[in-house]
Amino acid sequence: MYVLRLGHRPTRDKRVTTHVALVARAFGANGFVLEGVCDDSVYNSLTKASNMWGGAIHYECGVNGHEYVKSWKANGGEVVHLTMYGMPVDDAIGKLSSSPKPKLIVVGSQKVEAFYYMNADYNIAIGWQPHSEVAALALFLDRLFKGRELYTYYTDAKASIIPTRRGKRVEWRGQRK
Repeated sequence: MYVLRLGHRPTRDKRVTTHVALVARAFGANGFVLEGVCDDSVYNSLTKASNMWGGAIHYECGVNGHEYVKSWKANGGEVVHLTMYGMPVDDAIGKLSSSPKPKLIVVGSQKVEAFYYMNADYNIAIGWQPHSEVAALALFLDRLFKGRELYTYYTDAKASIIPTRRGKRVEWRGQRK
Protein backbone atom coordinates (compact mmCIF):
# COMPACT_ATOMS: atom_id res chain seq x y z
CA MET A 1 0.00 0.00 0.00
CA TYR A 2 1.26 3.42 -1.00
CA VAL A 3 0.02 6.93 -0.26
CA LEU A 4 0.06 9.52 -3.06
CA ARG A 5 0.05 13.13 -1.85
CA LEU A 6 -1.25 15.63 -4.40
CA GLY A 7 -0.58 19.34 -4.70
CA HIS A 8 2.25 19.81 -2.21
CA ARG A 9 3.39 23.43 -1.99
CA PRO A 10 6.77 23.33 -0.20
CA THR A 11 6.60 26.80 1.34
CA ARG A 12 3.04 26.38 2.59
CA ASP A 13 2.42 22.64 3.12
CA LYS A 14 5.72 21.40 4.57
CA ARG A 15 4.37 20.46 8.01
CA VAL A 16 1.07 18.99 6.83
CA THR A 17 2.70 16.92 4.08
CA THR A 18 5.33 15.71 6.55
CA HIS A 19 2.53 14.66 8.90
CA VAL A 20 0.73 12.84 6.08
CA ALA A 21 3.98 10.99 5.33
CA LEU A 22 4.58 10.13 9.00
CA VAL A 23 1.02 8.87 9.43
CA ALA A 24 1.40 6.76 6.28
CA ARG A 25 4.56 5.22 7.76
CA ALA A 26 3.25 4.75 11.30
CA PHE A 27 -0.12 3.36 10.21
CA GLY A 28 1.15 0.68 7.85
CA ALA A 29 1.81 2.07 4.37
CA ASN A 30 4.79 0.69 2.46
CA GLY A 31 5.41 3.80 0.41
CA PHE A 32 4.86 7.55 0.25
CA VAL A 33 4.75 9.37 -3.08
CA LEU A 34 4.89 13.13 -3.46
CA GLU A 35 3.31 14.32 -6.69
CA GLY A 36 4.85 17.12 -8.71
CA VAL A 37 7.77 18.22 -6.58
CA CYS A 38 10.50 16.93 -4.32
CA ASP A 39 10.88 18.27 -0.80
CA ASP A 40 13.96 17.27 1.14
CA SER A 41 12.36 18.18 4.47
CA VAL A 42 9.63 15.53 3.97
CA TYR A 43 12.21 12.92 2.97
CA ASN A 44 14.47 13.83 5.91
CA SER A 45 11.61 13.53 8.41
CA LEU A 46 10.64 10.09 7.10
CA THR A 47 14.25 8.92 7.17
CA LYS A 48 14.79 10.25 10.69
CA ALA A 49 11.63 8.53 11.97
CA SER A 50 12.57 5.22 10.35
CA ASN A 51 16.13 5.39 11.68
CA MET A 52 14.96 6.05 15.24
CA TRP A 53 11.76 4.03 15.49
CA GLY A 54 12.52 1.29 12.95
CA GLY A 55 10.82 0.10 9.84
CA ALA A 56 11.24 1.49 6.38
CA ILE A 57 9.02 3.26 3.90
CA HIS A 58 9.71 3.70 0.22
CA TYR A 59 9.78 7.37 -0.84
CA GLU A 60 9.24 8.80 -4.32
CA CYS A 61 8.85 12.39 -5.36
CA GLY A 62 8.39 14.55 -8.41
CA VAL A 63 6.04 12.07 -10.08
CA ASN A 64 3.23 12.87 -12.48
CA GLY A 65 0.12 12.02 -10.45
CA HIS A 66 -2.03 11.12 -13.45
CA GLU A 67 0.58 8.74 -14.83
CA TYR A 68 1.20 7.22 -11.40
CA VAL A 69 -2.51 6.44 -10.96
CA LYS A 70 -2.79 5.01 -14.48
CA SER A 71 0.28 2.83 -13.95
CA TRP A 72 -0.96 1.64 -10.55
CA LYS A 73 -4.26 0.53 -12.06
CA ALA A 74 -2.59 -1.01 -15.13
CA ASN A 75 -0.51 -3.15 -12.77
CA GLY A 76 -3.61 -4.51 -11.02
CA GLY A 77 -3.84 -2.13 -8.09
CA GLU A 78 -6.81 -0.27 -6.64
CA VAL A 79 -6.96 3.50 -6.22
CA VAL A 80 -8.69 4.88 -3.12
CA HIS A 81 -9.24 8.64 -3.10
CA LEU A 82 -9.97 10.15 0.32
CA THR A 83 -12.40 13.02 -0.13
CA MET A 84 -15.24 14.48 1.90
CA TYR A 85 -17.41 14.08 -1.21
CA GLY A 86 -17.09 10.28 -1.28
CA MET A 87 -19.08 7.37 0.02
CA PRO A 88 -19.01 6.57 3.75
CA VAL A 89 -15.89 4.72 4.82
CA ASP A 90 -18.00 2.15 6.69
CA ASP A 91 -19.83 1.21 3.48
CA ALA A 92 -16.63 0.32 1.61
CA ILE A 93 -14.11 -0.75 4.22
CA GLY A 94 -15.20 -4.42 4.29
CA LYS A 95 -14.72 -4.84 0.56
CA LEU A 96 -11.45 -2.90 0.62
CA SER A 97 -9.95 -4.84 3.52
CA SER A 98 -10.82 -8.21 1.96
CA SER A 99 -9.37 -7.31 -1.45
CA PRO A 100 -5.82 -8.61 -1.99
CA LYS A 101 -5.07 -5.92 -4.59
CA PRO A 102 -2.33 -3.37 -3.82
CA LYS A 103 -3.84 -0.06 -2.80
CA LEU A 104 -2.86 3.48 -3.69
CA ILE A 105 -4.40 5.94 -1.23
CA VAL A 106 -4.72 9.41 -2.77
CA VAL A 107 -4.89 12.49 -0.55
CA GLY A 108 -4.98 16.06 -1.79
CA SER A 109 -4.08 19.43 -0.39
CA GLN A 110 -5.52 22.08 -2.64
CA LYS A 111 -8.41 21.59 -5.07
CA VAL A 112 -8.22 18.04 -6.45
CA GLU A 113 -8.67 17.61 -10.19
CA ALA A 114 -11.69 15.71 -11.52
CA PHE A 115 -9.25 13.12 -12.95
CA TYR A 116 -8.74 11.63 -9.47
CA TYR A 117 -12.46 11.39 -8.75
CA MET A 118 -13.06 9.70 -12.10
CA ASN A 119 -10.10 7.31 -11.97
CA ALA A 120 -10.40 6.21 -8.36
CA ASP A 121 -11.89 2.78 -7.76
CA TYR A 122 -13.27 4.24 -4.53
CA ASN A 123 -13.97 7.82 -3.47
CA ILE A 124 -14.14 7.48 0.31
CA ALA A 125 -15.31 10.03 2.86
CA ILE A 126 -14.30 10.15 6.50
CA GLY A 127 -17.34 12.27 7.27
CA TRP A 128 -18.69 15.14 5.19
CA GLN A 129 -17.23 18.10 7.04
CA PRO A 130 -14.00 19.92 6.19
CA HIS A 131 -11.07 18.41 8.07
CA SER A 132 -7.41 17.55 7.74
CA GLU A 133 -6.06 15.05 5.22
CA VAL A 134 -3.82 13.85 8.07
CA ALA A 135 -6.89 12.90 10.11
CA ALA A 136 -8.61 11.32 7.11
CA LEU A 137 -5.60 9.15 6.31
CA ALA A 138 -5.13 8.05 9.93
CA LEU A 139 -8.78 7.12 10.35
CA PHE A 140 -8.92 5.33 7.00
CA LEU A 141 -5.80 3.25 7.67
CA ASP A 142 -6.99 2.43 11.18
CA ARG A 143 -10.31 1.18 9.81
CA LEU A 144 -8.59 -0.73 7.00
CA PHE A 145 -6.17 -2.51 9.34
CA LYS A 146 -8.73 -2.85 12.16
CA GLY A 147 -6.38 -1.22 14.67
CA ARG A 148 -3.61 -3.82 14.24
CA GLU A 149 -1.20 -1.19 12.87
CA LEU A 150 -1.11 0.46 16.30
CA TYR A 151 0.81 -2.52 17.65
CA THR A 152 3.53 -2.70 15.00
CA TYR A 153 6.92 -3.46 16.49
CA TYR A 154 10.10 -2.99 14.44
CA THR A 155 13.07 -5.13 15.39
CA ASP A 156 15.47 -2.59 13.86
CA ALA A 157 14.24 0.26 16.10
CA LYS A 158 16.86 2.17 18.07
CA ALA A 159 14.16 3.23 20.53
CA SER A 160 10.82 1.79 21.58
CA ILE A 161 8.17 3.41 23.70
CA ILE A 162 7.18 1.42 26.76
CA PRO A 163 3.53 2.15 27.56
CA THR A 164 3.13 3.68 30.98
CA ARG A 165 0.28 5.24 32.89
CA ARG A 166 2.29 8.36 33.75
CA GLY A 167 5.40 9.98 32.37
CA LYS A 168 7.54 8.80 29.48
CA ARG A 169 9.47 5.58 29.22
CA VAL A 170 11.69 4.73 26.26
CA GLU A 171 13.78 1.61 25.82
CA TRP A 172 17.03 2.32 23.93
CA ARG A 173 19.02 -0.25 21.98
CA GLY A 174 22.63 0.44 21.18
CA GLN A 175 23.99 3.94 21.40
CA ARG A 176 21.60 6.73 22.21
CA LYS A 177 21.77 9.74 19.90
